[in-house]
Formats: sequence, structure tokens, C-alpha cells
Amino acid sequence: MSRIGKLPITIPQDVEIKISKENIVTVKGKLGELQQAVHPDIKLVVDNGILTLERPSEEKDHKAMHGLYRALLANMIKGVSEGFKIVQEIVGVGYKAQATGQLLEMSLGFSHNVFFQLPPEVKVETLTERGKNPTITLTSYDKQLLGQVAAKIRSLRKPEPYKGKGIRFQGEEVRKKAGKAAAQ
Repeated sequence: MSRIGKLPITIPQDVEIKISKENIVTVKGKLGELQQAVHPDIKLVVDNGILTLERPSEEKDHKAMHGLYRALLANMIKGVSEGFKIVQEIVGVGYKAQATGQLLEMSLGFSHNVFFQLPPEVKVETLTERGKNPTITLTSYDKQLLGQVAAKIRSLRKPEPYKGKGIRFQGEEVRKKAGKAAAQ
């Protein structure tokens, strides 16, 4: 039995779930609405505010889908009720970020500023304090989209291994290399 797949999902009071005949799950909450198509072999059961997933057999494919769809649906329910947040730091002298609506403008050591247009589902805030690295805070109800946007922003200037300059997730450890030894 899949350890993740067999766990029941508790549905909060403010979240509404609809399951169509084609196994398309629609989750609606105070923050937004998400849809996910579920494989027809996986059976969805809603009972007394608890969602459980059942698989027809012990085949490898069914085991994999059981855990996958349970995790996706749990993330959707948590997203529309609480939301998700990712914080990124910009490390480097002169590196900065500024948000104007859905447009993120960053100065990352290039000869030009980098502009990044965010999707409407993702909200952005920037914070610059003296003596601290500038931070970018991304929030959304869609965990997949949020992770994809954060990875794209990080790819604009990945942390380099010698000085550690670049965009990194908050709390991320960057392994530093020794560099060139001084000539004797």
C-alpha cells in the first residue's frame, strides 16, 4: 500500500470539491480555484469532509498514481485555503529587486536590468533593508506554478560557487569552492 496514497485528506469548511464523471476534480476556496484531471482507474471518495483515494490493484503504475494524485489533491486543497509562499534572497554588491504590480525589475550585475513578467496567480513583494540582502517573496494558491516561477527567477542568476553571488532560496546552502591558491 502506498504510504502517501492511503492517507486521508481533511477538507476544510471553506473549501468546496466537485468531482465530474470524467474524473476531473475542481477545488474552490477563498484564495482561488484549481482543476486536476485524475486517472480513471483511481477512485475518489468524499465522506464527512474527508477525501480518500483508492486504487484497483497492486500494479506498479497504480501504486505510483495513487501517491501522486493524493499529493496533488492535498496541495490543491491546502493552496486554495492557506496558500503557499517562497522567499528568495539576492546576494551580491549592487544586486537589487523592485516590484511594480506583476512586473519584477532586477539589477543582477548585467549591463542592463532584467524584467520578469509574473502570471496573475502569483503575487510578489520585494524588501530591501540596510545591511541585509534584498528579498523577493512570492505567494500563490497554485504550488506547481509558484515553484516553476521561483525556479525561473533563480535561473536568471544562479548562485556561483566562488563568492556565492546570485539568487537563492532563503535558507539554501551554497557550497563554495576554494578558488585559486596564491602564488608563492
